Amino acid sequence: MKNSSSPSQLPHNKLFKSGDVFVLFGELFGRGYATGLIDEARKAGMKIVGITVGRRNEDNSLRPLDAEELAAAEERLGGKIINIPLMAGFDLDAPAGGKTPTDLLSGMTIGSWEQDKLDWDYVKQCHEVGTKRFTDALEKVMAELDGMIGQGQNVFFAHTMAGGIPKAKVFLVLANRIYKGTGARHMSSQALLESDLGKLILQNFDAVSADTFGHLIEFSAAIRQRVEAAGNQVRYTAYGYHGAEILIDGQYRWQTYTNYTQGYAKMRLEGIAEKAWDNGIKATVYNCPEIRTNSSDVFTGIELPLIPLLSALKKEGGAEWADEQWNTCQALLVDNVTLDDVMDKIHTMQASDVMTPFYNFSAWPMPNSQAQADLTISTSHDISQMHRDGKALISDHLSTLVVEATGQLIFRSSTAPTGPVQWLNHDIVAKQLNATHARAENNAALRQSA
Repeated sequence: MKNSSSPSQLPHNKLFKSGDVFVLFGELFGRGYATGLIDEARKAGMKIVGITVGRRNEDNSLRPLDAEELAAAEERLGGKIINIPLMAGFDLDAPAGGKTPTDLLSGMTIGSWEQDKLDWDYVKQCHEVGTKRFTDALEKVMAELDGMIGQGQNVFFAHTMAGGIPKAKVFLVLANRIYKGTGARHMSSQALLESDLGKLILQNFDAVSADTFGHLIEFSAAIRQRVEAAGNQVRYTAYGYHGAEILIDGQYRWQTYTNYTQGYAKMRLEGIAEKAWDNGIKATVYNCPEIRTNSSDVFTGIELPLIPLLSALKKEGGAEWADEQWNTCQALLVDNVTLDDVMDKIHTMQASDVMTPFYNFSAWPMPNSQAQADLTISTSHDISQMHRDGKALISDHLSTLVVEATGQLIFRSSTAPTGPVQWLNHDIVAKQLNATHARAENNAALRQSA
């Protein structure tokens, strides 16, 4: 990817209708991008089908959801869940009687991890065991799903699997230093990636965030061929992250969070979509703007690019509703602080000579630096302190708006996709939000006048 490709016009649903099938390929947990996409599927009247990653027994063996867990998961999803465990990654897999990769990491300490070495031939065996476990289960899932898709139904596969951090105590310490550490507590992300620990983590990220998309496309081939032979259509989407264009000095410019260690897996994900597209399969990775989620909160400062979305709302034709968002966010700040103060803080960081080298699309993902981490993390902390309540942040409110808009954009764009990789930058997100809420305001006014 040399340049980011972003839609300039708002898309419309040209395909999906009531009774079509929406498949969430990843279990729905808490806050995250997927909720916006599922909302769109519900509005279209689609039949929603989900999967589960399963749950771990005390001996780490996988099991299906029990009756209570299944009922809660299906209520959360608003659809039927195929209760066959599809846990991705190989960090807890091993040949019979052998140690898992997580077991291998347990002996690493904060003093030894940079020198500790792994047996890569053995790790490969674990990887193969994990892949076979996943694909064997996936074959069963697809057999069950096949019986849930009838004649005349289009199918939307939404891949949402991501992550893959092994539960190793030493990594928890290192993550705090890489993503949250300043001054003497700062640690280089490149040092992690050059270690055997880092190389294992990158492999597991690939297995969870990227390779599962390839498995989904491969193992749903029979369903795809049957549906398309009957004159209907199949779509595949996945959530990517590869930076996003936001307003910087009045212009939309690409920027990114540094260091986004999963970025390598996200590029692999893009490659899988490109290969599928070349083979005539409509698979698209949508690179979404930064939001706060349960998983992204580990990256201190990843929420900062959200705040200029407020300016994008006004730039892209926002009216009363955009003003309401400014007022809502202003109310979250302490009495002696204004939104302009917050924006100035963001601008100072963006314009810093420390940050400008990181706005290099072709070099992504770049390793962190001491100065960059100090500036990003301190800016994040300073802005958090400007709020009345540390649990009610501007970035929380704006995250819900981005989830809403990206769900609409992905769902509607996927009816007539234009390529394997798309960026949903702040301009199109703001246009979508303004259009949606302008219609809502107009409808409300019409009801009142009637």
